[in-house]
Amino acid sequence: MSTPLQDFDKQQAIRQEANFIIGIDEAGRGPLAGPVVACACFIPPALVSEFTDVNDSKKLTEKKREQIYSRLLQSGVAYGIGYASAAEIDQLNILQATFLAMRRAAHKFLKLPDSVALIDGPYPAAGLTLRQVPIIDGDAKSLAIAAASIIAKVTRDRYMNLLDKLYPGYGFAGHKGYGTAKHMQALRELGPCREHRKTFAPVHKLLPPHILP
Repeated sequence: MSTPLQDFDKQQAIRQEANFIIGIDEAGRGPLAGPVVACACFIPPALVSEFTDVNDSKKLTEKKREQIYSRLLQSGVAYGIGYASAAEIDQLNILQATFLAMRRAAHKFLKLPDSVALIDGPYPAAGLTLRQVPIIDGDAKSLAIAAASIIAKVTRDRYMNLLDKLYPGYGFAGHKGYGTAKHMQALRELGPCREHRKTFAPVHKLLPPHILP
């Protein structure tokens, strides 16, 4: 028995006359530090039935996300990861940096014939040459997007765990760069590090004038 997320992708394939449905989602638009990470994911039809428990990454526990992430990668699902750094976010703005990460994630699929990319959110990814369909709340509707959301989220969380070791004191492993009370206290005491997004208001106001972006 299929799930609503599986059925959604089947309907999109028929509607778009596509043989390959690629889901694209990101993690990390809101934090004050770290990259935004995007994933493009294609689940071969023969593997779809193995992922009836896939859902929007925000609706899953960390343990469940990790379990599904491991299964996705071990099963032969095709995927790509793209990062846009804190410096690129400051240079481009968060929306354009998100599109950059999505283009990087989807690079391996650019020559896939008869494909369509389902993008989580209201906008197509600027500059991405794949045929695209934006899906609002797509990570709760599409299996491919939900799988991409899990891979992007776990990948970014692991990256933030590494940053916690490189920049001790900020608590990156706990809050993953979001503006929690603990993070804001550390920012006031330590000042921003290289991984902070200096154009984001809570960080920007703590910067000395001579290093404002």
